[in-house]
Amino acid sequence: MTGRPSVLFVCARNSGKSQLAAALMADLAGDAVEVRSAGTAPGDALNEQSVRSLAELGIDITGEHPKPVTEQLVRDADVVVTLGREARVEPVPGTRSVTWDVDEPSARGIEGMDRMRLVRDDITRQVRSLAAELGVDLRPR
Repeated sequence: MTGRPSVLFVCARNSGKSQLAAALMADLAGDAVEVRSAGTAPGDALNEQSVRSLAELGIDITGEHPKPVTEQLVRDADVVVTLGREARVEPVPGTRSVTWDVDEPSARGIEGMDRMRLVRDDITRQVRSLAAELGVDLRPR
């Protein structure tokens, strides 16, 4: 990896978890990381609870929309992070691929905004860890 690292966050619909991860990385790392997100089967709109959970942190993603993952997006990334096991991304030589298991509070009966805050906080922890691996100094939050 030379220069500024590039990270692509992928989930199935690109309406919730991958959008959360991308927004959190962009917020915490600023311009130190090039951040993109995409989905293997993009939805029609963002998950409203994901949008609200980020707004609670002062992060506005209302201008975002679900986008499809393309081979070029994968090829352009230094790291492709797949969130959850539902999405599958074809590996590209020279691009590191990792899969994050994301906490699913609904499996414990936690729903609504309580669920989304826990998902957001789990993704935040993993974003911080990835940024540290990439040698990126994070902005204080």
